[in-house]
Amino acid sequence: MYAIVNTGGKQYQVAPGDHLRVEKLEGNVGDTVELSEVLLVAEDENIKVGQPVVEGAKVTARIVEQGKAKKVLVFKKKRRKGYQVKNGHRQLFTALEIKEISA
Repeated sequence: MYAIVNTGGKQYQVAPGDHLRVEKLEGNVGDTVELSEVLLVAEDENIKVGQPVVEGAKVTARIVEQGKAKKVLVFKKKRRKGYQVKNGHRQLFTALEIKEISA
């Protein structure tokens, strides 16, 4: 059994027991989160596709970690003008463990 969920503007294929990193969600480590924006649920030959979401379907997950990703450097330069800017960015993330999928 697996599902396609939409969170943080991205789509993820998840199955029970999977671990994944998504954009930051509110909550503490150990809390339970419900992802209600389920786009597709597949169980053996039975496939439900939502338009845009599957009614009554939800994915239950547990927050494993709240953290920051590795730093990404952004460097801007204009030649012969003496202009250069160096910035860094660390994106916040939430690591989830998928517990169950209910359709």
